[in-house]
This record gives sequence, C-alpha cells and structure tokens, in this order.
Amino acid sequence: MNKLKYIAVLAFLGTVGISELGAQIKEEQLILNRKREPEVKKIEKKKTSVVQEKNYPPDNKKKEDSLNLKYDIVNVPPVSDFKTTEIQGEDISPKFSNDYQSNYFRLGYGNYGKFLADANVSGKIQDNVEIGADAHYLSTSGLKKVYDWDSKQNEAKIGVFSNIYTATGKFNIDANYAFNNYNYYGIYALTPMSNDLDLQQKVNKFSVNGYYDHYSNDILNDVRVKSYFLSDHFGASENYANVDVNLSKHDFAVYNNITANGDLGLSLETVNSKFDILNKNTNNQFNFTLSPKVTFYKGDSYLLIGSDFSFLNSKNSNNVTEESKNNKFYWFPRAEVLVAAADEFKFYGGINGGLKLNTYGNLLDENPFLVSDLVLTPTETKYHFYFGMKGDVDQTFKYDVNAGFSKVNNAQFFYNNNLFDYNVNAERKGYDFANTFSSVYDNGTLMEVKGDLQAFPMENLVVDAGLHYMKYNLDNLEEVYYKPLVQFNLGAKYTMLEKKLNLGFKAYFVTDRTSNSYSITPSGFNPDQYASVENKNEKVGGFADLNLSAEYKIHKNFSIFAVGNNLLNAKYQNYLGYKVLGAQFLGGVKIIF
Repeated sequence: MNKLKYIAVLAFLGTVGISELGAQIKEEQLILNRKREPEVKKIEKKKTSVVQEKNYPPDNKKKEDSLNLKYDIVNVPPVSDFKTTEIQGEDISPKFSNDYQSNYFRLGYGNYGKFLADANVSGKIQDNVEIGADAHYLSTSGLKKVYDWDSKQNEAKIGVFSNIYTATGKFNIDANYAFNNYNYYGIYALTPMSNDLDLQQKVNKFSVNGYYDHYSNDILNDVRVKSYFLSDHFGASENYANVDVNLSKHDFAVYNNITANGDLGLSLETVNSKFDILNKNTNNQFNFTLSPKVTFYKGDSYLLIGSDFSFLNSKNSNNVTEESKNNKFYWFPRAEVLVAAADEFKFYGGINGGLKLNTYGNLLDENPFLVSDLVLTPTETKYHFYFGMKGDVDQTFKYDVNAGFSKVNNAQFFYNNNLFDYNVNAERKGYDFANTFSSVYDNGTLMEVKGDLQAFPMENLVVDAGLHYMKYNLDNLEEVYYKPLVQFNLGAKYTMLEKKLNLGFKAYFVTDRTSNSYSITPSGFNPDQYASVENKNEKVGGFADLNLSAEYKIHKNFSIFAVGNNLLNAKYQNYLGYKVLGAQFLGGVKIIF
C-alpha cells in the first residue's frame, strides 16, 4: 500500500512538472534548511532549544495577531512578493522537521560555475541566552556563451544574532554584513567597441536590528528597531533607521461578551541617500506616524476602528535643479470588520492607507540594475478598500481570497535609461550603455485580486498555490512598466522513506510586462554623436518557472542534496536586456552537528 502511495505522489509531481513546460525557474539562493528573510528574520523564525515561556504567546497576543487579514497559511509565500534575480531567489528546498539541528555546514557545486557554501552555528551560553552566527556565499560564472562581456556574480552574507528570554519578555538582536558583486551586463541597444568592459557594480550593506516583545500587553506591547548603512561601487551611500513602539491595553470588558483592545503605535522612520555620479541627487526623508486604534471582539469576530496620522519632512537636491522641500501632514482612515460565520467561512473587509518611503536599498532588492543616481519620492496610498473570505476546511484545506481598490499617489515604477553621454568616442562607463534603470512616479488607481491556498490531500504531502492580479490606471504614464497583470505560483512538498527523503516542487507563471526601450544609431547630422529613438511600448515576455529539489538523509548528521533550476532552459528576461541563467543543476553535501 505504501509503495502505491509513493508511486501516486511521484506521478502527481511529474504531471505538474510536465504541465508547466515552457517554464523558467527563478534562480534560488539555495538555502536548504531555512528561509532567510529580511530584517529580524532569524531571531523571530529560527527554531531554538532555548527554554521559552510555556504560555507564550499569551492569549491576548494571539488575539492581537488574529487581526492580520492575511490568513496564516503555513509556508505559503504571498505571490506578490515573488521576484526573480540572476543568482538569488526564494528557497524552495525541502526541510527536515524531525530532530531539527541548527548547526550545520554545507557545500554545493553545479554548472555555470555555481558554487555554494553555507554554515550556521548557535548555542546557549546560559539557560535563557542563545547566541549564534551564520554565513552564506553563492557565485556563478554567468552567461559566457550568451554575452561577449562579463556577466558573473557573487554574493555573501555573514551575521551574528542573540535571543534573550527574561521573566517579562524576550529580546532579539541581529547584526549582519552582506555584499552583492555583479555586472551591468544587459546591453541590448548599443554594441560596445570592445568586449573588455568594466561593467561592475558592488553593493555593501551593514544592518543592525533589534526586537523586544513584552509578554504582557499592559501599556508596553513591543519595540522594533531596524537600521542599515549601504554603499556601492559608485560612491552612493544611504543611512536608514526605523523605530516602532506599540503601546496597548488589552482584554478589558465592554458589554456582555464583548471585550476590547486599545492600541497606540508610534513610528519614526528616517533615510538619507546620497549619490556621487551624474546629477548627484541627495534625498532626505523623515516620517513620524501616530496610529491609534480600538478593536472590539465577540468570539472570533471583531471590529477595528482607527486612524494613521503622519508627518513627512522630505528634501531633494541635485546639481541641475533647485532644492525642493516638503513638509506635510497626512491622515489615513483605518477600519476593519471580520465576521466569523464558521471556521470554514470568515468574511472580512476594511479600509486603510499609508506612506511608504522608497529607499535605494529597498529598490535594489527589486531591481539590482538601477543606476546609482535616483530621485526618491515616498508613495502615498491615499486609501485602500478591500474585502474577502478565508477559512480552514477540516484542517485539510486553507484559503484566503480577497479583492481591493486603491488610490495611489507617486506610485513607483522602473523605466529604462537612455545613454547619458551621446559622444561616439566617449570613454563610456559601465552604466552608460542604455543598460540601467531609474525610478519614475505617477498617480493613479490600482485594482487587485489575490488568492492563496494550501491543501493536505494525503499524509506527508502539502500542496500550495497563489494568484495575484493587479491592474493600474495611471494619470500620466502611457504604459505601466514592469508590473505584470497576473502572477501565479504552484508548489508541493512530500516526505517519504520514513522522512529520510524530502522532495520539493515549485512553479511560477508571470504574464507579459511592458517597458520602454531605445534604438541607438549614429546621428545623421553629426557622425560624432549618437541619436536615439524611444519605444514606450516594448514587451518583455512572460515566463513560467520550474524548480525541483531533493534531499536525502543518509545519517542523522549527514545528508546529500540536489536542486534543479530552470529545468526548461528558457532564457527569459526579468528586465530588458538581462537574460537569466539556463538549466542549472547543483548538488552537494551537508554535515549537521
């Protein structure tokens, strides 16, 4: 019977893989035993042997967490967060949950010169104090047969962290240094006179983050601190800091079976960005937000009423235009209602809004091929209406489906840069081949539909899927750049052979995107100058992505793994001119101790 079960599961995975032919896998960071998340990821997600409070989180913490409209579907990443890059991406590899051990060292090697080295070490120095460190390195030799110039990349990250548990709360501290060394290799409009080009870009980032969670929600709830310093190969620098303090008074009686929570959020966010080439833009942004709210509960249903009050101080300057300053107060409505008809059917809806500071660091996470000179403008979501339904059907099927409509000011998009120097004989910099991107902003509306689900059709098998539809209507831009209409993901994880073998599958589908592009030719009036013509409706083809992975535990302290990326060998482009690696295979060993 067990053999028939295994055969059925393998047939299912194979059928899904065949149906996604034509797909291109996003490059993955190959983190096989944990998922690296930004900011305070490790200190909040990492499993540890540290003794925790038996009642943590307290009941009032659990109730507060339930306010998150995003249904808690375990291990299902929101499809809207999906991004592909040349050597990094989401970890889809299987994980061993039994007899978890956090200390390990791993090595892997594959085609395209891909090399992986990864390690994690942690331990208790006291019963309530854990410290640890981890390191990650990944490199590839690039597309040598596609481009005559260099397209290799390498990245590394090393960090330390500490978890401290006290009688009243827990502290988490995380510090790390990361670099990403790559090339502006996406040259499509201008053939270089020489293949010996210096296209290098390197980004360095040092981050320090802290988090304190007070066990009781009596006045103090939690405090979060995030900060980083960033620099790049062209002299850009950025300092970022954010402090969030949440004050609260929870679980006080109102009337009969109705209880209430009162919360007050205080947020300070500041970023200073300075660029050293081209127009030498300098951007300073400071945002203070006050967020009072009251939530009324009756059973699993609730009503939230609140507001966000923000004060923004921003200043932009460069060597071309006069300095501009902006001091402005904002008010954003906030309300939410959830009606729990049953565990299977929970209906919700609401309205919210807010300010998002666009920073060089955050935009590089989305598009690493930005020119090192940007105008950074905050994005204002004036209001966002939404409604949806979510539920848990007999612990075998979980879902969340919702739709929304937003009014957005200064929505941010990427657009392709033209040449910066039109001289034919110019000593051209690596970013000056019409191969970089900048930010452009516009006002408009956004309509969205999202859906996430997770199913457990049989023992040891988990299937998940996500869908994201978004439609912009902009005031000035003729096209919506690099925002696909539809994104879809499908995945499966299966454990077999008494949990010694873990199999993983992940596929993505993204529809066509629109970009601008340039045709560059010698000028008919001056042979020493280039002339360019812009096409504002260039199509960057959609793609399908396919990932397969396996890990086999030979011994409790030793396992082998294999990962296949881009198994359909499609060289699609994330951004115009930047083709991704073809079919990749990486294998290696992991030692656990």
